[in-house]
Amino acid sequence: MSNKCEQKTAAFIAEQKLLPTRNKVLLAVSGGADSTALLHVIKSLKKQAVINSELTCVHIHHQLRGKDADEDEQFIIEKSNELGVPIESRRINVRGFAADNKISIETAGRQLRIETLIHIAKNSGCDSIATGHQMNDNAETLLQRLARGTGYRGLGGIWPAKDFGNIRFIRPLLCTTRDEIIEYLTEQNLTWRTDKTNTNFKYRRNVIRHKLIPELQKDCSIDLVRQLFKLSYHARQLQRLIKNNVDNSWSTIAHHSHNKVNLELNLFRKQPQAIQLELLRRCLQSIGSREQKLTQKHYKRLFQLAIEKTPGKKLELPGDFVVKKDYHCLLFERARKRANLKHRTQHTQINVPGRTEFEDYIIEAKLIEADKKNPEHFFKVKENDIEWFDFDKLRPPLTIRYRQAGDRFQPLGLPGQKRVGKFLTAARIPHSIREKLLVVTDRTKIIWLWPVRISEETKVNKKSKKILQLKIKQPHKKG
Repeated sequence: MSNKCEQKTAAFIAEQKLLPTRNKVLLAVSGGADSTALLHVIKSLKKQAVINSELTCVHIHHQLRGKDADEDEQFIIEKSNELGVPIESRRINVRGFAADNKISIETAGRQLRIETLIHIAKNSGCDSIATGHQMNDNAETLLQRLARGTGYRGLGGIWPAKDFGNIRFIRPLLCTTRDEIIEYLTEQNLTWRTDKTNTNFKYRRNVIRHKLIPELQKDCSIDLVRQLFKLSYHARQLQRLIKNNVDNSWSTIAHHSHNKVNLELNLFRKQPQAIQLELLRRCLQSIGSREQKLTQKHYKRLFQLAIEKTPGKKLELPGDFVVKKDYHCLLFERARKRANLKHRTQHTQINVPGRTEFEDYIIEAKLIEADKKNPEHFFKVKENDIEWFDFDKLRPPLTIRYRQAGDRFQPLGLPGQKRVGKFLTAARIPHSIREKLLVVTDRTKIIWLWPVRISEETKVNKKSKKILQLKIKQPHKKG
């Protein structure tokens, strides 16, 4: 293997383990210099038995540049056929997608391109997608992120490999510069296509490429692109270290179930800030929040929420996600839809005695003669789902519903009426319980704030003659 570019690429593939067990690779080729070099380098390494992967090729036609784009498509089809690499060309409607989703052409193109590549890879049995990103692309990405604000994760730049489910994107040419790629193509007498939009300065990346980097390089005694690549390497090493730390502590600090995550604040606050940031990011990722929509401002507010001692506060995030502060945890979840909140105002009458269904709950009501029961023993051994009430102090019919604004009742053991919200705060009831509270009422008052407290006004005492026993079975809970 005498060619310098091919040697570097082969060494990089081995070092980064880009193709350890992969048996079929989809090469994403646009026809530009980088992707044309990718096609020829990987094909050459395959011919030399440096890699054993089966190769196939794909070209994405964005339908944005008219005749030029058509010629790009024809060019790469001919190239692939010359090399004996199967190729598929796919057209995507970038303008229509951008208009429908109210996003930029650049964002629409990138999103549609990734989705299409993954779809083609799955259908063709490929487990890797190789793209032509190189060292200059990494420098441009890094400077673009610095310009809008970034942390250590952003400094990682373009990763050599990134998994999207079962499909892995790999960048075999990331170890080479743009100049080295042009030199390789020239030495091999290879032609490529030039995208005229790459010199259009309305795109920020082109300004960084053609103006900012050359201007910065004038005052640098070192190769700026290579130094930024080294910075990205060290940032990725730091990120791996932090990720491994979070992986080891995740099950202890965070509890994930039913699209909700509870983050234990006592343990969270003991972690270094870099670990805390990754924990917050992991919590949001676990409930489906898209990282692209979050800014440094959102994370700053999350940190403030975690540090504050006052419970009950919440932070609404893009994409209908919400983070709520409890006494000992942060609760991450998707916000409820308004329609569901309206539905939660409904009342259901309780059959006494008998069985009643309220949404997913089952309410069982029994009437018991008081002289045959020992109230002291009952209250010592009872479950939270079961309570006793002095039937003679009730004014039927009884109803069950969810909590409403303005609810008041007299909690057991306390004097006078209390606002339910203030009582819950004073009693330090976690938000995870507050959200599933049920309210049992008679005609005039609340008799049970399930599963927290019954009313002082309807409690059983030595003078009680008839007892109402209510049992509320929770959803998915047997018995």
